[in-house]
Amino acid sequence: MTILIVNGPNLNLLGQREPEIYGTSTLQDIENSLNSLAEKLNVKVNCFQSNSEGDLIDFIQQNARSSSAVILNGAGFTHTSVALRDCIAALSIPVIEVHLSNIHAREEFRQTSLTAPMARGIISGLGPTGYLLALEYLVSTEGVS
Repeated sequence: MTILIVNGPNLNLLGQREPEIYGTSTLQDIENSLNSLAEKLNVKVNCFQSNSEGDLIDFIQQNARSSSAVILNGAGFTHTSVALRDCIAALSIPVIEVHLSNIHAREEFRQTSLTAPMARGIISGLGPTGYLLALEYLVSTEGVS
């Protein structure tokens, strides 16, 4: 089965954007690690990134029926998008929300996640490892395969 990896705005700039907060790994580095782990776990990942809220929602809606789960880093839309929240609420598959930085230790406006109540769980502040932990969780605990 396939697990969707959905990344929101500005994550295409990883490795160059505020490395003191987000680290030096690029989004491609993270996707390569996810693909390697997915192969070991005998699952597939379908990675997508967009700076557009509508494109993220369209991707999720178009691919959710043929997928087993979603790993979502909504980035800035985490804190602002009711539309992304409603998209996640409509899913019948588990969603794990991932953040590279600890959103609870950042600016006040970043400490509220509109999408979190719709997610099975949240991994925040563990850098790129958070994505790998989410994938391992989904395969081992949720029985996604």
